Amino acid sequence: MTTGPAPGPAPEDPGSGSGPVLTDPVPADARDDPSGPQPPGRRFWAVRRIPAAVLAAVLLGAAGLLLYDVAAVRAEHAAMAWRRSLADGLATHRLDDTWVLVGAGVAVALGLWLLLLALTPGLRAVLPMRREHPDLRAGLDREAAALALRDRAMEVSGVQSVRVKVGRAKAAVRAVSHFRALDEVRSDLESVLTTGIDELGLARPPALTVRVARPPRKG
Repeated sequence: MTTGPAPGPAPEDPGSGSGPVLTDPVPADARDDPSGPQPPGRRFWAVRRIPAAVLAAVLLGAAGLLLYDVAAVRAEHAAMAWRRSLADGLATHRLDDTWVLVGAGVAVALGLWLLLLALTPGLRAVLPMRREHPDLRAGLDREAAALALRDRAMEVSGVQSVRVKVGRAKAAVRAVSHFRALDEVRSDLESVLTTGIDELGLARPPALTVRVARPPRKG
């Protein structure tokens, strides 16, 4: 479990086998009136260090190379071949040329991707949890939530194996039962997992879908 630099106690472990829980300080405007209505659980914002570092490195390298070539030309040296070729190409190619359109499309796609990264929170693998303390936000990893529900499901009589996938809006459970009636096993699983989802403490509990089948026949 990892905690951020926020005051107050850390949230309790939402279930057995739980993984890392992210915590984040709540904005000051939400702390002013803890007894008032609280905003719904929002996704955590990703730091996105890798895209930022890659973009910064590319821009820094391109700017440095261009400045070096400009300084060399000012010092009465010949311009680099790539800049002469680029200048000749821009002077001879028309705007409707295929390569010009491809380059423009790549630039537009890159710009839209960067805008998407800037405007969306990211961290899709972290599910916001209910706020138990006015000064603390917490998030549960989806794999940890799936593992906790899987442990709950394996306690149901008749269940041989379980696969659980937890998304932002849906928790899909596929179980294999080697004895008992399938309807009875499915009913028990729905009851146990509904309680388990509620005990995870998620701000937006996912909808539960349960499928139960017999194990495949051997031979």
